[in-house]
Amino acid sequence: AASRRGGGGLIGTVDDVSKLSNKIGMNHDFHVKEKVSSPSSLEGKVKETMHNAFWDHLKEQLSATPPDFSCALELLKEIKEILLSLLLPRQSRLRGEIEEALDTELLKRKAEHGALNVSLLSKYILDMMTLLCAPVRDEAVQNLENITDPVRLLRGIFQVLGLMKMDMVNYTIQSLQPHLQEHSIQHERATFQELLNKQPSLLDHTTKWLTQAAVDLTMPLPICLDISDSTTMACSSPNETVSSPEPLSPTMVLSQGFLNLLLWDPENEEFPETLLMDRTRLRELESQLHRLTLLASVLLVASSFSGSVLFGSPQFVDKLKRMTKDLIEEFDSSPEEAMQTVSEQVSQEIHQSLKNMGLAALSSDNTASLIGQLQNIAKKEDCVRSVIDQRIHLFLKCCLVLGVQRSLLDLPGGLTVIEAELAELGQKFVSLTHHNQKVFGPYYTEILKTLIPPAQALENEVESL
Repeated sequence: AASRRGGGGLIGTVDDVSKLSNKIGMNHDFHVKEKVSSPSSLEGKVKETMHNAFWDHLKEQLSATPPDFSCALELLKEIKEILLSLLLPRQSRLRGEIEEALDTELLKRKAEHGALNVSLLSKYILDMMTLLCAPVRDEAVQNLENITDPVRLLRGIFQVLGLMKMDMVNYTIQSLQPHLQEHSIQHERATFQELLNKQPSLLDHTTKWLTQAAVDLTMPLPICLDISDSTTMACSSPNETVSSPEPLSPTMVLSQGFLNLLLWDPENEEFPETLLMDRTRLRELESQLHRLTLLASVLLVASSFSGSVLFGSPQFVDKLKRMTKDLIEEFDSSPEEAMQTVSEQVSQEIHQSLKNMGLAALSSDNTASLIGQLQNIAKKEDCVRSVIDQRIHLFLKCCLVLGVQRSLLDLPGGLTVIEAELAELGQKFVSLTHHNQKVFGPYYTEILKTLIPPAQALENEVESL
């Protein structure tokens, strides 16, 4: 079954450490997030019920005569441990102060004599939280100071301390990012080498993948005509203008190979072994690229019918983008129906916006043409969609060679309206591919030596890309 999913025996042998190392090393913005259960889910309901029961029990204990401090003492002990975990090694004075103020044995003795002042201790804890929290938590800590009920205050303190713990974890990850990244590279490569030693054929699919990329680069590609006016769009035939292939280089072959992964046939079981851990992320990027292609295609067609005045309005473009993003969510399951709805709502929005701005309305012929062109986007062979798809792939290729920021400086026509979305896609794609190259560069170098004639090979190896 694992083999039919495209992973063979390799998927089951990749440990959790490798997966986590890959995730941290590849993503410079990696951070831990709080797991939030939906209140309506079974897990959410059970969790909320248990929490409420605990805090209700604490309230009963503190309200008893005499008060029962058993639960409060456990809470204060845990709060002390959390506060200490938030300290840096150099903060020894604060560590000693917290140890003294929240000394477990001292608090127990006070509780036994009925002299434990929970409100006073909560005030001390809030002062420490104000001192230790990140600026983003200042408001949350300040809000706690307005709570007078001791149980509600302790509950609030625990919630904010949980967020502060995550802040500290994320700060630590960011501080250690270069070391974690290097460790991730070495760990993944060592793990893969162990598997390769046991299974010498482990690079067969990777070799086929790079071989196909080299073949693709030697094939001349048709160039579509300019599509600045979508009412007269047409693609040139393969026998018309063609691009002549450039001499192969490791950079070009590998870049083409990575781009091919975004067009991978799900039925093709020969997925490169070196990218199995990234397959889910690549599918997500493929889906994101597909949605952006549809979005940019719709906006390009709409722009040619809206006129420069209307389409020059940021409010109108933003509204059209939000509307289209929502409507194309159903595209995969029913493309024709989705584009039917898009065409109707987009044409209505253009008509109403032209009217609101006192501009000439679309004629019945132009309206029919607009709706027809939007509905044609449902077809893979639609020229608008094909050209936008080619241009997004070209942008991603430039990102691999030049970097995202430089590639954004000269976007092809039709893509400027999705610049922010392209920047996000490009950054994710570059991060994934660069990390993969650093891990598996030596293997790619050896394979590419067999694919590229020495006269065409560049001096720099894949590892230096």
